Amino acid sequence: MIVEEILISVIPYITSILELLGVLIIVLGTIRSIVRLFKTNFDLGDNQLKIDFAKALALSLEFKLAAEILKTVIIREIDEFIILAAVVALRVVITFVLHWEIKSSEEVEIIENKEE
Repeated sequence: MIVEEILISVIPYITSILELLGVLIIVLGTIRSIVRLFKTNFDLGDNQLKIDFAKALALSLEFKLAAEILKTVIIREIDEFIILAAVVALRVVITFVLHWEIKSSEEVEIIENKEE
């Protein structure tokens, strides 16, 4: 039972750090994209900008998903588990969509580069 007590006391700190890292990645990715958008004079057709921003969002979601998975260790009630499972499912779907968007955008970028 000592391990369980240690996990219950440590996991909230670990999940908070992972959540914070996810937020920092979103903030830094957003700032970087905004700066690049200004440098390109608001060229909304810049696929590399979209790809880089989507990668930042996907990476941040991976950290946030890791935090949610760790939270499952300290769940005590079924209601908490249902809410957590819904959050994890949504984050997995969003991550999947972002990865699909990145892959599609990279393929478009490759095709455009071959045409030039």
